This record gives sequence, structure tokens and C-alpha cells, in this order.
Amino acid sequence: MATAFCPAHITGFFKAELDKEDSKQLGSLGAGFSIQKGVKTTVSVREKTKHDISNFSIKVNGFESGDMRVSEVVLSKFSTQGKFVDIIHEIDVPVGYGFGCSAAVALSLSIALNDALKSKLSKIEVAQIAHDVEIECKTGLGDVLASYHGGFEIRDKPGAPGIGHVQKINLNKISIIMICFSPISTSKFIKERLSQINGLGGKMVNELLESKNYEHFQEMSLEFAKYVNVMTPRMQKVVNELSNNNIKCGIALFGETIFSLVTKDEKNKVKEILKQFDDGLIITSKIDNSGARLQ
Repeated sequence: MATAFCPAHITGFFKAELDKEDSKQLGSLGAGFSIQKGVKTTVSVREKTKHDISNFSIKVNGFESGDMRVSEVVLSKFSTQGKFVDIIHEIDVPVGYGFGCSAAVALSLSIALNDALKSKLSKIEVAQIAHDVEIECKTGLGDVLASYHGGFEIRDKPGAPGIGHVQKINLNKISIIMICFSPISTSKFIKERLSQINGLGGKMVNELLESKNYEHFQEMSLEFAKYVNVMTPRMQKVVNELSNNNIKCGIALFGETIFSLVTKDEKNKVKEILKQFDDGLIITSKIDNSGARLQ
């Protein structure tokens, strides 16, 4: 039996890199941060019996994930001959709202399977399986690399862990307050808007590498969301209200989710502002600096 945790990850802006043959070199440049909420996956392995119809079961606790395809594809990459694998995902962020849930599911499962099945793969190899599955299932591009490392990061080279590269920026005393309204399909968006997204995303990565400033990051995230036209009237109202109170914020890609990186002094003020929007789910967390790991 093994349990692994992978932090949820929010992307503020990105540039997709999809012109390589090898999926391990595909991914995205961009910037974002991992939070202390995410996906905890427990894997139990036993001998298969004649009563077992299949060789696995998958259960989800917490926020529901309608599609278990990512988990099934990750499992198919491991040798489970003669074994029954019981998988439980505990998801404590809403799925489809820009929290990188599919990456967190894939990476936490891959780490837990490697341990429970005694597969003896390195942590990098295990993470590369999760990255490849994300690309294969078209559920994400850079979240596995980012949540593998954790922290507030700039992805300055695309690809799977071990190939892609991140620069981490220390944000010790910052909390994140998020408000979520409704989900947005990542795969549909990536397909329809790619060329438009890439020009601005690449430029922003270079700018943030120079400033390394979290407030600048939020300003760029907001500009990016407006440019690629994901701002709904409801989101714009929240942004305006925060802006009127001198609070910076950004947009999680892709979901109808607004985030604000705040100091201790601003925390309660931001919560009070967001409480006005009673059709939204408010989530508070801190930065997870450790990245995906066995528990």
C-alpha cells in the first residue's frame, strides 16, 4: 500500500510548445504556483482472485471527477500482472476550474503505484509517465512539471520533469484566496486559441524572468485572460471590486476562477470582498513548496 500527494497548480499565463515529436519535450512555458490543497492518492495491491471481474477499481472522494480516463491510462503504463489494484483519489479542489487536477491525479497515482507495485522507477521516470499521460489525454501541458517541483514557478523550458526546467521564486508569507464559479474545458480551448495565446505568453515569460515579482505576475495573468477572451461578466465584476480596493488578482487557466496572492494584512479584507459573490466557492490556501511526494 502507498499514498502520494500532488499539489493543485494554477497557471497565470503560458505558451504551448507542441511542435516536437517526443511527448516528453512537449509542454508549455509559463508561470504559476502550487497550493497546499490537491490530490491524495492511495493505492492498495493484492493478488487477483477468480471473483475479480477486472484488475482494478478506482474511487473518488471529495470533489467529483467525471472522467477516470487519466487514472486508467496511468495504470496501463505499469505492470500489474496477477495483481488487483485498488485506487482511491481524494480531491480537495473542484475539477475543471483551473487547478490542474488531471495532472495532480496522474502524478499522485504514478508515484503511489511505483511504490505499491515496487516498480523501482526513479521519481523523474514516474513523473515522466504522468506528463506523457497528460499529453496523450489532452488534459494539460505544463502542470505536471510545475506541481512536481511545487512553489511559485516560472517554466522557462518546456517538457516533462527531467527535461523541462523551472525557476522558483520564494513567496513565504503569501496566502492565496480563490473564488471559483464554473469549469472551462482545457482541451477545447487549447485547440481553438493556440496561435493567439502563444505570442503573448512567450513575451510574458521573458518579462517575469526579469522582474520575478508576484504582483507583476498577477497583472500579466489578468492581461492574458482578457487578451485570450476568457473573462466572463461575472469574473469582471470580481476583478473590478478587488481593483477598486487596491487588491491585485489573476485568472486561473482554464476555469472561471479568480485568485489573489495576499499578505497577512490583506487576507480578511479580500475574504470580505469575495463573500459578496455568493454564487462562488471561496478557497484559501498557502503555497506548497515541496511538490509531489510520497506520504
